[in-house]
Amino acid sequence: MPDSLTAFDDRELDIAADGTFELRFGPDATRAGADYVVLPDDAAMLVVREVYGDWGERRGTLRIHRADTLGTAPPALTRDTVAKRYGVAGKMLLGRLRTFLAFPEWFYLNLPVNTMTEPRRTPGGLATQFSSAGHYELADDQAMIVTVPVSDAPYQGIQLGSMWYISTDYVNHQTSLTADQARPDPDGRLRFVISERDPGVANWLERLGHARGYVQIRWQRTSRELRSADGPAVEVVDVDELPTRLPFHDHARITPDEWADRIARRQTAFATRMLG
Repeated sequence: MPDSLTAFDDRELDIAADGTFELRFGPDATRAGADYVVLPDDAAMLVVREVYGDWGERRGTLRIHRADTLGTAPPALTRDTVAKRYGVAGKMLLGRLRTFLAFPEWFYLNLPVNTMTEPRRTPGGLATQFSSAGHYELADDQAMIVTVPVSDAPYQGIQLGSMWYISTDYVNHQTSLTADQARPDPDGRLRFVISERDPGVANWLERLGHARGYVQIRWQRTSRELRSADGPAVEVVDVDELPTRLPFHDHARITPDEWADRIARRQTAFATRMLG
């Protein structure tokens, strides 16, 4: 995992009234400020993450260019240049493969099954992200109830994935939910139900045949350090027990037509964003 040399969030930027901003990166330490980030000598990559709790929100736009070469054409490619680029791409590919094959063991496979960690800062430099991770192992007649307080963070979301840390189908199935998409209970908590069988509740997260998998909660753009009380509580029950184990089961229930509408909204939002 590469070290993060500089990390920041949008609250540190000088944003105009119309929502636009310009941010420069360069070596000049005398220009350091809200709109100029001094690059360390060994900086090699810029990563920008845009997060949307509401999938229907209009996408922002971002343009990156080198100020010293804008308006000029790059030099013609040579065989050596192309070979070097393929070499770099190959090294990056192998690095990513090694990272994500090892990622599950680093972060959740060594934890007790059917548990989740308390919120902790995400390693790798995301300045305002906390996360909680774990892995489940459930029979088809079992369900995991994950209970977490509704946060004041602008983004809060939960997702499932395979044991290889690969997201399962989140377009045609509800395998993830943001706080905007989820239905909170009257006590200010979100209760998610992970199961293979349909429990008939709004916050059902579909296993899609994965008896084992990971589950992760993220909070982004947080305003304070998150504590254990901000994190999830986990309980494994029989699916048939859910009416008595969910404190607000009647509030959580959903009809087949309402479920189909939820999936339709996911499919439409995803198609719109991919075309945007």
